[in-house]
Amino acid sequence: MRTRREAQILKAKAIASLKRSVSTFNGFNDEGRSSGVLRDLHHSFEMLLKAALVQQRVGVFDKRLGRSFGFDKCLNLAQNTLRLSEEDAGALRAIDALRDDEQHWHMVISEGLLYTHVRAGVTLFDQILQVAFMEHLSDHLPHRVLPISAEPPRDIQLLIDEEYSQIAQLLEPGKRRRAEARGRIRSLLAIEAHAAEGVMISKRDVDRVEKAIKDGKPRSAVFPRLDDVASEVTGEGVEVKVRFVKKGGLPVRYIASDDPADAAAVREVDLQAKYHWSATNLAAKLGLTAPRATALRRKLKIDDDPDCRHSFAFGKSTHVRYSDNAFTEMKSALEEFNMDEVWAEFRPGGSSNTR
Repeated sequence: MRTRREAQILKAKAIASLKRSVSTFNGFNDEGRSSGVLRDLHHSFEMLLKAALVQQRVGVFDKRLGRSFGFDKCLNLAQNTLRLSEEDAGALRAIDALRDDEQHWHMVISEGLLYTHVRAGVTLFDQILQVAFMEHLSDHLPHRVLPISAEPPRDIQLLIDEEYSQIAQLLEPGKRRRAEARGRIRSLLAIEAHAAEGVMISKRDVDRVEKAIKDGKPRSAVFPRLDDVASEVTGEGVEVKVRFVKKGGLPVRYIASDDPADAAAVREVDLQAKYHWSATNLAAKLGLTAPRATALRRKLKIDDDPDCRHSFAFGKSTHVRYSDNAFTEMKSALEEFNMDEVWAEFRPGGSSNTR
């Protein structure tokens, strides 16, 4: 009973934050409007994800710290528990990235892009309510308060193209609107979260994109990740629903976040966030001794997979780290393979260890 009461409390907080976000969106006061909309929309989803997970009896607390998980961890859990698609997760990552940059620095987001993300958020909020609580958003607030725009929803690719053209105009010699242009660049970088995890916007990212736009490079070359993002609009008026979908895109080249290379490549955002497992921590999380974890990595050729392993150079020292992809592959392998047989074939140094 306690779990269900907590889930109801968290759900009520989620709905209250969503109401504030929508009210701010529809308000007449433009000062700080996008900040308020994104802040409350983000909080509404963090509370809703936690409410839904608690309702499903999924733990949302870090046992070591005694604190509830943050947004990213709850989103990862929700993808498995609440049937969130990768497109749904991408939409929530984009809202998280937009909110983060707006809250901690400054960002300029066009009205069309803001509306598309808020309306898609409302659609997804209703979906999660149905899956976790068998309720509709309309059970909690009348249709008239949902986000309203003077313009009908437009395709996300058109909005991105228009924003890119606007940035190019702002950066023209003599305009003296570089600060606004850089703020708009930040919003497009944040929206890359639709297609990638762990998006963190740095000054170097903005610098590279600014230079590329000044050099006349096309949008598809500077933001290739965004080529794969599409929106789907159904319904009309207050019944309109917006969902983000993915379309087949061309393969893109990744570069490190501190690589001074051409801005026409997609940066690999925050490599230390992606490759965050040390070999020791990875072994402990899997319940293996370090030598047996090494044997399993050898069996799966984890250290040969650049999506699983990365070496960081700090001065003269080199540190190897592993990604969540490595953890997932190794965890699945433990259910498939007999570790005694793996150990016998791939053990390092020829010494025996036990799990």
